[in-house]
Amino acid sequence: MRLAVAGHRVVDDATASSALAGRDEEWDERTRTAVAIAMALMTRPGELDEATVRAARTWFSDEELVELTLDVMKWNAQKPAVALGVDVEVRPGELVDLVFDEEGNWVRPSG
Repeated sequence: MRLAVAGHRVVDDATASSALAGRDEEWDERTRTAVAIAMALMTRPGELDEATVRAARTWFSDEELVELTLDVMKWNAQKPAVALGVDVEVRPGELVDLVFDEEGNWVRPSG
């Protein structure tokens, strides 16, 4: 949600707030399906239900589903460190924009 590329956020604050509050009624079905897939992959991938899989096949190509799965995996690589309590906050108690250079390397925020 806090990916900063060319000065913009990939998810606006209203969408982020509705996601965090569990309100998805204003989203279209494609977005709801993508979020359901991502949530299942992040929490219990073995329990991805048939209805969600059918919806996924309706809204996404095989290539898009592979991309979504790889994106979820990439952005959840920190989960073992968090679970073990060995992660380090960039700025304790604050959300920090994720900024990457032209080669895709993370740029540590100043301040």
